Amino acid sequence: MRSWERNIRKVAPYVPGEQPKEKNLIKLNTNENPYPPAPGVKKALEELGFDEFRKYPDPASSDLVHAISRYHNVTEEEVFVGVGSDDVIAMAFLTFFNSDLPVLFPSISYSFYKVWADLFRVSYETPALDDNFCIHKQDYYKANGGIIFPNPNAPTGLLLPLSEVEDIISHNQNSVVIVDEAYIDFGGESAVSLTRKYENLLVVQTFSKSRSLAGMRIGYAIGHPDLIHALHDVKYSYNSYTINLPSQKLGVEAVNDDGYFKECIRKIIRTRENAKKRLTELGFTFPDSMTNFIFAAHREKRAVDIYKALKENRIFVRYFNQPGLDNYLRISIGTDEEMEQLFDFLEVFLSN
Repeated sequence: MRSWERNIRKVAPYVPGEQPKEKNLIKLNTNENPYPPAPGVKKALEELGFDEFRKYPDPASSDLVHAISRYHNVTEEEVFVGVGSDDVIAMAFLTFFNSDLPVLFPSISYSFYKVWADLFRVSYETPALDDNFCIHKQDYYKANGGIIFPNPNAPTGLLLPLSEVEDIISHNQNSVVIVDEAYIDFGGESAVSLTRKYENLLVVQTFSKSRSLAGMRIGYAIGHPDLIHALHDVKYSYNSYTINLPSQKLGVEAVNDDGYFKECIRKIIRTRENAKKRLTELGFTFPDSMTNFIFAAHREKRAVDIYKALKENRIFVRYFNQPGLDNYLRISIGTDEEMEQLFDFLEVFLSN
C-alpha cells in the first residue's frame, strides 16, 4: 500500500437502481413517477432565461421555501431544502447524530442509512423487523443517539400508522427523530402535523416520487426552527449554493399545481390496487404496499430468474441480492399500459 492510501476514507457505497440508456423499454425499477411534471413546470422551463445561468442561484431558495411552507401551512423558518431528500438526510446525519449512543433504524430499510452512518462514523443499531416486515415500536424505546425510519418503509412499502409514529417520538424526547416520508403521498397521514408538538421531530419529503421531478433533485425537511437553523449552519459550512436555479423555479410550479399533483396520485393508487389483484392471481405474495411500488415474491419461481427474464425482455424491476430480500422484486407502478405489458409477460413466463 502506498503511504497516502492509508489516509483514504473507505466506505461501501450506496448502489442506486439501474438507469438504462436505451429507449423503448419499461422502467419499473427506481420508483419514478410514470407521469410528466405539472404543466406549469414545462411553462417555467420554457420561460427560463439563458442569461440567468451566469449568476449564482439564491442560496436560501427563498421562493421554493415559501411555496413549501405555504403548502404545508408552516413558517419558512420551519423548512429546509436540499438536493433531493438524500442530501437533506445526509445533512441531518451530519448535524444531529453526534452522540456516543447508537442511532437506530430498521434492519430492512433504506440502504443509504448505513452508508451515511459509516461515512460520518456514526454508530448505529438496526432493530429487526418481524416476519411480516413490520417495525416493533418497542424496539425504539431504549437510549439512543437518534432515530430514523422511512414511513412507508422501503423497500417493503408498509405504512406505520401515525399513532405509532407519534408513540416512537414521544418515547424519545432526548434525541432527534427523523421520519423519512419519500412515499407518504401514496397512502397514509404525514407526521408534519406533529412537528409543532414535538421539537425533536424532523420530517423529510421529496419531489422525486409523487411530483415527477426526480431529475431536478429537490428534497426538503420540516421541523422546529431550532432544528432547521442547525441544518442551515451545517449547509452553509459545507456548500452554500446547493439548489440550482432551474430546480428552484420548477419546484415552485410543481408545488403550486395541487390539482394536477392529486390527480397523478389518484391514478397511481388506482393502478397500484389493480396491480395487487393481478400479481396475486399470478402467484405473487407481498406486504400491503402504501407506496408507488410493490415488494413481491413468487410462490414458486425464484426472484432472480424472474428479474433476469424481465430484463432480457426490456422490462426493468429492482432485485436486491442480499439475505432476507433476495426472493423479492420491487416493482414500481407504471402507467396502466406499462403494467399490462408486465402482466402479459409474467403470465407467459410463469406458465412455463
